[in-house]
Amino acid sequence: MMNLESSKVEVINPSEAEVVMDSPEVLRVKSKPIKKIDVRKMAIIGVLAAISIMLSMTLLGFIPIGPTNATIMHIPVIIGAILEGPVVGIVVGFIFGASSLIRNLTMPTITSFAFINPLVSVLPRILIGIVAYYVYKLTMKISKNAFVSGWITGVIGSLVNTIGVLGMIYILYGARYVEALGKSAATAKTVILTLIATNGIPEAIVGGFVVSAVCIIFNKRKK
Repeated sequence: MMNLESSKVEVINPSEAEVVMDSPEVLRVKSKPIKKIDVRKMAIIGVLAAISIMLSMTLLGFIPIGPTNATIMHIPVIIGAILEGPVVGIVVGFIFGASSLIRNLTMPTITSFAFINPLVSVLPRILIGIVAYYVYKLTMKISKNAFVSGWITGVIGSLVNTIGVLGMIYILYGARYVEALGKSAATAKTVILTLIATNGIPEAIVGGFVVSAVCIIFNKRKK
C-alpha cells in the first residue's frame, strides 16, 4: 500500500481534474479543459446586433427610394459571418430581419403587409450570413486577397438580401404588392425586376467596398 504521507501531490487546476500516477512517490492531479462560453463571439454578436438595431430604429440604415426602402443594414450580417463564422452571421441576420419586421409593424407603409411576413423580412436575412461565410472562405482560398474576397462577398451578400426579399415578395404577394405601388398587377414581374436593379445594384456596390475595407483591417490585425 502506498504511503500517502510521503507522496508528493501536484495540483494544476482543482476545478476539474483527473488523477495521474507518474510514480509511486508522485501523485499528480491533471486538469481537464473546461468548456467556456465564447466571449469573443458573443461580444461581436452584441456589437453588430446593436448596430443593426440602431440603423433600423434611427432610419440611418434605410435609403428611401420611392415607396420602398433600400437598406445597408445587411452589412453587419456579412461582417459577422466573415469575422466569426456562419452561426454569428445567422444570429445577426435574424436580429436584422426581426428589426425590419418590428419596424413595419410599428411604422407601416403601403408595402408593410409584405414585410410583416417572416418569410420576407427574416428568412432572406438569415441566408445572408450563411452565403457570405462560404463565399468569403472560397474566394480567399482562390485569390488570397482580402480586398478582392471582401468585395465579392459584400456584393454577393447584398444581392442575396435584395433578391431574397424581393423574390419572396414576388412569390407571395406579387400582384398585391405591385398594385399597392399603383401599378398594374400584370406588370408585377417587370416592376420587381426593376426594383432589384435599382435597389440591388447600389446596395451591392456600397456593400462590396465597405466589407472589403473591413476585411483588409481584419487581416492586418491577424498578422
